[in-house]
Amino acid sequence: MRMIARRGLLKSAGGFALASWIPKALAQAPWPTRPVRFIVPLAAGGALDFAARQCAAVLSRDLGQQVFVENHTGAGGTIGMDLAMRAVPDGYTFLFANDNAAIAPHILHLPYDYTEDMLPVILITQQPIAFAVHPSLGVKSVAELVAYAKENPGLGFASSGVGSNQHVLGAWFAKEAGIRLDHVPYRGAGQAVADLLAGHVKFGILGPAALIPHARAGTIVLIAQTGETRATALADVPTLVEAGYKDMVLESWFAVFAPAATPPVVIKALNSAAGTALGDGTLRENFTKASLEAAGGTPDELGTLARSDSEKYARLVKALNITAE
Repeated sequence: MRMIARRGLLKSAGGFALASWIPKALAQAPWPTRPVRFIVPLAAGGALDFAARQCAAVLSRDLGQQVFVENHTGAGGTIGMDLAMRAVPDGYTFLFANDNAAIAPHILHLPYDYTEDMLPVILITQQPIAFAVHPSLGVKSVAELVAYAKENPGLGFASSGVGSNQHVLGAWFAKEAGIRLDHVPYRGAGQAVADLLAGHVKFGILGPAALIPHARAGTIVLIAQTGETRATALADVPTLVEAGYKDMVLESWFAVFAPAATPPVVIKALNSAAGTALGDGTLRENFTKASLEAAGGTPDELGTLARSDSEKYARLVKALNITAE
């Protein structure tokens, strides 16, 4: 892994600069003229993968070129993120990531920061994180979970990986609640949910998309969500604020980033196309069913959000003394 020199590649935070080696013709060429790749740094079966494939399907139709998804998992998402960061900046490889991009560099002590060393394209969605328990645990509220954890220190909680927002949230919650939790990281939500359903791990801090169908079936119990207010798809699930943890508001985001030096014309074209795709009726309906809300906006707006979260997570990681396990 090599640190990408951010000075000279980025004109300004959230802005775009064209590296001198890129031919002028490339910067002005029609785009796309061949298939486009979205690298997803988490496993198939989770909300991030779901959102990427929904967007890819609509973009393939609208752009007239296939937009396909590749999952490259491991190391808290950094394997896939590094692959995208180092990709040739020709406008045909993009990172479709969650806010692990803002977190992992601080936990894993990386010599680079994806939110600064890659170019923001568009915010896809934001969602809360959910607390889910196996019915055999016998708890139906955050208060009951805390009571159980105090009697059974070292309760394991599943997350989608080391360096994830769920990892940070678990450590934060344990500190605020005065309990000890053991982190059980997985390579994505799909594997984590499967073990939660089987009862191999009894508590999960995960994205709600993969949890909601099982909660409706009664095979898991959702006891909390981390938004400031209740998400529409989780209307009967209280927030941590409602449970008495007034400062514990944390929302995950999914977004598209490009390798540094990707031509500005390509960034603009994909931002426009993705913004249109996020208005597609079928996509929005499918997002809503999965507790996702289509976002959108400009590259600069995403850049501001991503860098702000990177700073926030840097503070949390230091304050909670979170390290790679």
